[in-house]
Amino acid sequence: MEYNSEVHALQCPKCHHGMEEVSHEEITIDRCTNCKGLWFDEDEAHHLKQLHGSEALDHGDASEGVKWDSRVDINCPRCGKKMEKTADPKQQHIWYEFCDDHGMFLDAGEFKDFIHESPLDFIRGLIKGNRDTTAP
Repeated sequence: MEYNSEVHALQCPKCHHGMEEVSHEEITIDRCTNCKGLWFDEDEAHHLKQLHGSEALDHGDASEGVKWDSRVDINCPRCGKKMEKTADPKQQHIWYEFCDDHGMFLDAGEFKDFIHESPLDFIRGLIKGNRDTTAP
């Protein structure tokens, strides 16, 4: 499953701790050593979503991940540009940040949720509410 777990220079855009590379079936992503958030370059999240067992990469506590939703002014760990705030179109309760040029960041527990779409996602979206993408 995970055959590489090496801390490197990339820093978490939310808590600024170091990130480690973790892999599943030849796709390597970055996971924060502290908050367990996940950085996906380009379309890695969508590719991993199709692979059986990839949810194991997201071993962070979802209740801890929710606490990081309020930290919205973050910069891309690759280029330093301010990242855009959005919600997944199919699962409105999953809020994440993205850089058009480099990738996306999901808080702990959000990738597991992203993988498993269900009819309950609509209700979860209503409960959580719309993401304010205009806040500074």
